[in-house]
Amino acid sequence: MTFFNSEITLFIHIYLILILGYAILIMSSYLILAHLSTRELKEYLKKNSFVDYNVLLTSQFAPKLSLIAPAYNEAFTIEENVKSLLSLNYNNYDVIVVNDGSKDNSMEILIKTYDLVLTDLNIHPKIKTKKIKGLYTSRNAAYKKLIVVDKENGGKADALNVGLNIAQHPYVVCIDVDCILDKDSLLKLAKPFLESHGKRIIATGGVVRIANQCIIKNGRLVEVNIPDLMLPRIQVLEYLRAFLLGRMAWGRLDGLLLISGAFGAFDKEIALLAGGYDTKTVGEDMELVVRMRRYMLENKIPYSISYIPDPLCWTEAPEDFKIFKKQRSRWMRGTIETLSLHKKMFLNPKYKLLGMLSIPYWTLFEFLAPAIEFIGIAITIVFFVFGLIHWHFFFLLLLFVYCFAILFSVIALYSEERTYHKYPKQADFFKLLLAAFIEPFYFHPMAVYAALIGYKEKIMGTKGWGEMTRKGFTKK
Repeated sequence: MTFFNSEITLFIHIYLILILGYAILIMSSYLILAHLSTRELKEYLKKNSFVDYNVLLTSQFAPKLSLIAPAYNEAFTIEENVKSLLSLNYNNYDVIVVNDGSKDNSMEILIKTYDLVLTDLNIHPKIKTKKIKGLYTSRNAAYKKLIVVDKENGGKADALNVGLNIAQHPYVVCIDVDCILDKDSLLKLAKPFLESHGKRIIATGGVVRIANQCIIKNGRLVEVNIPDLMLPRIQVLEYLRAFLLGRMAWGRLDGLLLISGAFGAFDKEIALLAGGYDTKTVGEDMELVVRMRRYMLENKIPYSISYIPDPLCWTEAPEDFKIFKKQRSRWMRGTIETLSLHKKMFLNPKYKLLGMLSIPYWTLFEFLAPAIEFIGIAITIVFFVFGLIHWHFFFLLLLFVYCFAILFSVIALYSEERTYHKYPKQADFFKLLLAAFIEPFYFHPMAVYAALIGYKEKIMGTKGWGEMTRKGFTKK
């Protein structure tokens, strides 16, 4: 019996060491990324504080861009969003809206609002896609930049590939049609393509913010507000952490694996050479970035990916758990698919920092983290119930994790306040601060549960996005 008890004690000690080790490792990595992000953010702001973007606006060397906006059942927001895309502060661009077989009246709204008529365009597709039913342009000269494609439903990736086939310009900007862009978004997104020295910039991405309860007028965001509902409010905080304290650091290291599908620019030639978007994955944005980087490394072509910390894009976040769960489970499935498709790169020195750091980090702290956390909490509770660990250790561990979660959110809030200060109302700051204290008990368990659903859906072979109902923006 003594031997048996000693075996249990040894197992518990090893388990606790592993749990504490993993917690310290993930927390340390977050702090290191936050430090790198802060340094990069300061350098970026200093470097760009005197930039006159009007020079780029009038320059003949400004990159020509094609905006590709897939749309599926976006009737609530599509009119305002297309207005936003057509009124950006940039000269050399056009807008390609791809209606991916919407079941609502999205296409009717577009035809009526923008006076669209069927047209013939000379297309030489390089990527196979679902059938195109019609191409439309406007009879109104005010909308001469707009091209609308009506096609059979094939999913977001297929719609983006249609846009790649149609795009006439060397760079494409892929955007969710439910997003509202800052008026200077394209100017800031295009700038890195002009600044490359020796390395080819194959993609750039910017910060995405939450637009719920913000006021939109004529396709423009005119007033920034914090959501009243707690679920989207905490997502504001989550996005601050992800973009200001995460991707900023990976951009500095040149190890970005993901440019948000909501808003990112790509070198069209490299995107086509890499094969375009993979229609078999629901994480097409992440998978394309990894595949483009892999293509450049395997062909020994010097390249880089740029990241811009400016808040360039505002999007609608889920406001109820049902939609939130679908979104996050899909994100997890996309992560699993991308890591599986490119497992050859894991700890492979041939792929440099991408293979030796970025993909292992994403595997350990993004893909495996929800499972490790769930299993760890379950085992710890069992040990606690059976008296195998002391209650003070159990609650000290919870307090430690809780305090760190709040600390990291406060760092993100501080970074926002010291830089872009997009939430100027004092009440908004305290709303977000309160959300930081509530998040670990309310939001985080839902996010972990949704990720676990993502595991299950992947094992069960679930395909597709699922219905993502939009409520629409607040208009003034």
